Amino acid sequence: MTIISHSPEETAALAAKIAEKLEGGETLVLRGGLGAGKTTFTKGLAKALGISRNVVSPTFTLVREYEDGRLKLYHFDLYRIEDEGELEELGLDEYFRDDSVVVIEWNRISRLPGKVTEIVFTVNPDDSRTIEVVNS
Repeated sequence: MTIISHSPEETAALAAKIAEKLEGGETLVLRGGLGAGKTTFTKGLAKALGISRNVVSPTFTLVREYEDGRLKLYHFDLYRIEDEGELEELGLDEYFRDDSVVVIEWNRISRLPGKVTEIVFTVNPDDSRTIEVVNS
């Protein structure tokens, strides 16, 4: 599925539509440059899952945990990870559970468990976003 988003609200609405279908055990891999809409998407996803806390980018903390919604949400930013060995040391596997959804920005993991959906954000010349959702 591919959509053109003309606003943060449209990006959040797409996230809400995807959230409706989530059952737990899913991983969403978000790809796109800085400012492309990845965190805006994650905010919309969290809100649709019933998470009341403010969602912020985990850039400097590696992971943000939100556990007060219909499903737990673990939001990762792996930009600063240089190889998969670092992830094993951090116990990343513990986050992939049937009662949660894992969102990963700047993925560095070659094999992800469970159902993986890749969401690619591209900023267009008119400042809209093309968002492509690819189920694997």
